Amino acid sequence: MLGEINLGSKKIFSFISLPIFLFLTLFEVNFLNKRILAEKKLSAATEEDLFLYRQMAASYLCIASKAEVDFNKGLGIASATFTNVIIGKHGGIIKELGKEKLDEKRLYNSVTFQIVGSALKICPESIPKEIKKDYEKKFKQLIKANKK
Repeated sequence: MLGEINLGSKKIFSFISLPIFLFLTLFEVNFLNKRILAEKKLSAATEEDLFLYRQMAASYLCIASKAEVDFNKGLGIASATFTNVIIGKHGGIIKELGKEKLDEKRLYNSVTFQIVGSALKICPESIPKEIKKDYEKKFKQLIKANKK
């Protein structure tokens, strides 16, 4: 029976690869990090760390969009991965914000916004128009709020 299945098929690979990737990204990282967290002291994420993670996530989003992966799914995976790295490697602490530990939901929302902003610079043609308009609106609101 196994000899009849074409394991090299792109269809089978794409069907199997996303669930495996999600499992390893979303669950396995947390299991490994529990052991690692107990063994070492975590350091807050620096501006350089955040830049690297943001660029990696935006690059993933651009590649996924060009590969015709649903934009929202690609953004969700990129955001979840970024969030998991900040929580797993840095305990949810960002140096610029002091010793405040960010909860997963707040961190996820923040990195999603940042990823879209970076992706707009890397691959603007891959960002849906409504996402771009929403980003620009929120960005203007942030600028206004910071001027007060």
